[in-house]
Amino acid sequence: MKILISGSSNGIGLEVSKRFLYLGFEVIGLDLLPSKINDEHYTHYVCDIKDLDSLPEINNINYIFNNAGLQNSNDDIDNNLKGNINITEKYAFNNDYLLGVLFNASASSISGQEFPLYVASKAGLVGYMKNVAIRLAPKGVLVNAISLGGVITDSNNIILNDGEAFKKVMDVTPLKKWTSLEECADWVEFLLTKNKSMSGQNILIDNGEMNLNSTFVWPTK
Repeated sequence: MKILISGSSNGIGLEVSKRFLYLGFEVIGLDLLPSKINDEHYTHYVCDIKDLDSLPEINNINYIFNNAGLQNSNDDIDNNLKGNINITEKYAFNNDYLLGVLFNASASSISGQEFPLYVASKAGLVGYMKNVAIRLAPKGVLVNAISLGGVITDSNNIILNDGEAFKKVMDVTPLKKWTSLEECADWVEFLLTKNKSMSGQNILIDNGEMNLNSTFVWPTK
């Protein structure tokens, strides 16, 4: 089995690449940066997903994890939305081997909180995911998204290493934790390889931050 992972050099993409190698997959990674993986079953392409012409020719892909993303940059929409559209349009269609596509969106796509261009890019990605799910459903291909809240990754060290700021985050996070990279890989593995019936859905994984904060008010007397 073969999986294509964008943004595979760091963070979630790197962890998911390692997970699928462990599962016995052939893994193909796309990233602007070189790979940190040395494995005979891993192939890495240094390319810019914003440039459709730079994407390599890859055949017989079974799964796609559209993970590549930037945050609070001038390229958020071009990379997070248009770049992952480029990947999907190139590899998901006219592919008789495809079984599933998963998009890495964000809790921001639901809440609207965070940086404007980032929110717009991730919300657009969820809308595009639903479009792809509709188009691929007749072929039995499952297409979904995960919308993660806080994740323990190097890109979030700016807040993880700020005790006061992280305490404020935990104060509004009911489960009092952020999601580990291993947990992220668990979700990707499940949604791509275990799920057989769900498609067109955006799964919120935020340790209760959005939906479990009580706003119920009632007089005490």
